[in-house]
Amino acid sequence: MNFWQRNYAKSKMTKEDEIGVMTKSLSMSNRRVLIVSYHFPPRPSIAALRIRGLAKYLPEHGWVPVILTAAYSSDSESPFNVVQTHYPGDAMSSLKRKIFLTPDKGFQEQIGLPRAWRGAKGKEGIVSKIIKHVKSIIAYPDDEKGWYPFAVSEADNLIKNGQFDALISSAAPYTCHLIAKTLKSGHDLPWIADFRDLWTQNHYYSYGLLRHFFEKKLELKTLSLADALVTVSDPLAQKLESLHKDKRVVTITNGFDSDDVATLPLTKEFSITYTGQIYTGKQDPKLLFQAISELIVEGSIAESQIRVRFLGGSPYWLEQEVKKYNLARIVEIQPRAPRDIALSMQRESHVLLLLNWSDPAELGVYTGKIFEYLAAQKPILAVGGPGGVVAELLNHTGVGVHVASLDKLKVLLGSWYQEYITKGRVTYCGNWDEVKKFSHREMARKFAELLNNVTRRL
Repeated sequence: MNFWQRNYAKSKMTKEDEIGVMTKSLSMSNRRVLIVSYHFPPRPSIAALRIRGLAKYLPEHGWVPVILTAAYSSDSESPFNVVQTHYPGDAMSSLKRKIFLTPDKGFQEQIGLPRAWRGAKGKEGIVSKIIKHVKSIIAYPDDEKGWYPFAVSEADNLIKNGQFDALISSAAPYTCHLIAKTLKSGHDLPWIADFRDLWTQNHYYSYGLLRHFFEKKLELKTLSLADALVTVSDPLAQKLESLHKDKRVVTITNGFDSDDVATLPLTKEFSITYTGQIYTGKQDPKLLFQAISELIVEGSIAESQIRVRFLGGSPYWLEQEVKKYNLARIVEIQPRAPRDIALSMQRESHVLLLLNWSDPAELGVYTGKIFEYLAAQKPILAVGGPGGVVAELLNHTGVGVHVASLDKLKVLLGSWYQEYITKGRVTYCGNWDEVKKFSHREMARKFAELLNNVTRRL
């Protein structure tokens, strides 16, 4: 049994026994860091991969990480030092229970609202607006606010009974930073606050001006005690610096695990694959559909030899777009699946698809998917939206291309298809020396450097 993994339902050890085991284990190393993160495997979110990378590779740089996370319903044991606390559930699920709805299903689905009425592409339905208003009140500052007292209590015990040298909190949810601020106040540990997404500066902040006013004050108060702030791109770092003017802000991008790099036999058809959720009104495959439709009509691509695959759900508007461009015979839309299935689909594909978000403010945002795609070592096609840091990464590493115009996309797809016809595959041109700079190992090295810095200064 992994004594670091706390399972309240099954554990037979007393709290004193477990803390004793943990203290003994911690004494074997010099520097220890407590990482507060709601997202951690086996929780099925791409956000969990960043912290998994730290758990796996920080020890190579002299730091033993202990991950404090919310309990998740899984029987699997973790190979890392993980402490799971009790988690009462998110705020919206609690509300659903009180009004006799199923907590893990959407409001609109349960009240029987037809899919076509739930908001068209790029639009928000009236029911969605009402739900958002309710959420802005009961889920402040976020849905996971109920985790706060359990995480603080458990972390207090850990720190009191096992020497720690530093603290990292990773958000969203921003409750993680509230937890870390309380621990910083009580134990005076050097604290690094990690932002995978910005808080009140997020350009997709979805609540009203009144909540934004108070939440901005909460962000400033919470981060006032942090010793350093981290975010995932230089443009986002600049935004953080503009708000937290007296703080050191460091850019450390997300990454991929080099152990995930693997190949599989390619699909028989020329396959273009997208894995993950598609965000209504923010991502749009229209340009790709239009290009493929025209290439088929022109005879440049044989309909029987191309497949476009979406793994991760089927919003109503996406199905309608497929019909609009008469692509129902080549576009496959599959429901969400476990990560290992998604990785297998990526590895067997000829091309991997990124759908850039349409907002110009996305110039400084890397989608987490791009790093997962790097491990597949397949050409990446980024379609639509501003190029920004995504286009820079693709160009610098040689792993893919960002295209924003129909004509250029048709030329590119036509050339890739001809390569598939003549060679059976599309040539991958990635520069591994540059690609590996975006690995979890490199990410952990940068965090270790910052940990060394903030602990020396105190």
